[in-house]
Amino acid sequence: MKIIGKLIMAVVSNSIAIYAAARFIDGVSFTGGFVDLGIAAAILTLINMFIRPVLKLIFGPVILLTLGLFLLAINALTVYLLDFWSAPINIEGYVPLFLASLLISAVNFLVTSGGKAAFKE
Repeated sequence: MKIIGKLIMAVVSNSIAIYAAARFIDGVSFTGGFVDLGIAAAILTLINMFIRPVLKLIFGPVILLTLGLFLLAINALTVYLLDFWSAPINIEGYVPLFLASLLISAVNFLVTSGGKAAFKE
């Protein structure tokens, strides 16, 4: 049951993050309804569960050499894959792609940590 709860929480946080990216970043648009948002969030969750760990494994030496900065490129690649596989999402250019990946990562961090890191006493 813990796995299903984490999976549902990941889909919810990804849907919030995708909506926030489409709302606040110029060059990122989402033309779909609530169901399309859920499907896009599920696609992003699957990308983060299966493809992202493989990319981290393959590019492990590069991540070490750049002291972790290459993780930003991996995050941007996952958002690009989401743009490629999900029709309602359209990202125009590299700067909106990078900004969307930063925003999606930040929202996922805040939602999954439950605010514990930001509000630790």
